[in-house]
Amino acid sequence: MGAGLPYRLRYLLAWDHGLCRAVLAVYVRALLGFERRRARRRSIADGRTGAVTAIQRFGSAVNVNVHFHTLVLDGVFAADATGAVRFDPAPPPTDREVARLLATIRRRVLRLLGRHGLTLGGETEATVPIDPFAETSPMLATVCAASVQGQSVFGTRPGAPVMRIGRDPDAPWVTSRDPRHAHLAGFDLHANRTVRADDCAGLERLCQYLLRPPLAQGRLERLRDGRVLYTLTHPWSDGTRRLLFQPLELLEKLAVLVPRPRVNLLLYHGVLAAHARGRAHTVRTAYPPSAAVPPTCRLTPPPSGAPAPADCAQALPASDPTSPLGATTAAVDTATVRPSRRYWAWADLLRRVFAIDVLACSHCGGRLRLIATIEDPAVVTRLLRHLALPTELPDLCPARPPPGTDGTLAFDFPE
Repeated sequence: MGAGLPYRLRYLLAWDHGLCRAVLAVYVRALLGFERRRARRRSIADGRTGAVTAIQRFGSAVNVNVHFHTLVLDGVFAADATGAVRFDPAPPPTDREVARLLATIRRRVLRLLGRHGLTLGGETEATVPIDPFAETSPMLATVCAASVQGQSVFGTRPGAPVMRIGRDPDAPWVTSRDPRHAHLAGFDLHANRTVRADDCAGLERLCQYLLRPPLAQGRLERLRDGRVLYTLTHPWSDGTRRLLFQPLELLEKLAVLVPRPRVNLLLYHGVLAAHARGRAHTVRTAYPPSAAVPPTCRLTPPPSGAPAPADCAQALPASDPTSPLGATTAAVDTATVRPSRRYWAWADLLRRVFAIDVLACSHCGGRLRLIATIEDPAVVTRLLRHLALPTELPDLCPARPPPGTDGTLAFDFPE
């Protein structure tokens, strides 16, 4: 489920993470309450559900576009007559229900902004207060505002829109008419993406989409004149297929997308939260801290070339409730459930996130394993010489030159 926000609100949330968390809390409470009300209509009085939200700060144009992507359990957990916890799946929401949910979210968000003394131009008659972002960091606020509006600040075209290639200036504005997709005064809610409970690969692809970086390096192309061409994943409705940046323009777009230090952009809600009541009965990998139970389920994919498990259930618990469709209506037997491992090896993280397999031998293609950690400089030097590798640190490259008078950067690095 994805939630879009008005332009003015994107600008505010890009800087004020506390306000962003508050808006997210309003949004998530509305979602979870919506599922509980649907459960009560199915005669489930005490149903509890959960969600995982990724706060994305970017849009497809390498611009500031703070919005929420949420994996929601499509149903609720509830105890049956025997006391066993079961998952009850819910039917897909109707277009009318999605529209009413969006109206509720918008009304509550505006109420929250009012309590903070903020407004979205034209929503109320209150006076817009002084911009705290601009007061604290005027340059960053200027770059952020320009990014939200699709404009540039630095370079030879300050204040001009980002250059689009393929754009038709007479193209009409197109609003999505997909099922379960609602729009209301700058707010947007899309709830038409589902994943089956047994589709482990589909769930992982969806999670990778939620956690993807702002741009794909493979779609960047440096032209002969020094400018940078960025190819969009999908053409826009006006025909735009590529964006053209001066180097300094691209750097300003990337700089404002970097989140502030110590900011968490992945949050868990409801029964999926770390300290949720009854989490051990609803999440397979949850277990009491005092229970020293060794993990028996391997979540790491097999190395390249190794045979895959016969069934995805061998690699991921079949009733993993983090799937948007939940898992199964069968009771969860916490006495026989074994948790997955809590910590991942650094090599596994590098392979899964950056596709860098540091444990693959470049000579024979076999798998490397850690034999020992050597810290004695004399031993390290002797081993490097035996392997015909350099024993001295390379010289540092000089720092880049300052921007030129025309606003561009000179990319003259030593070979």
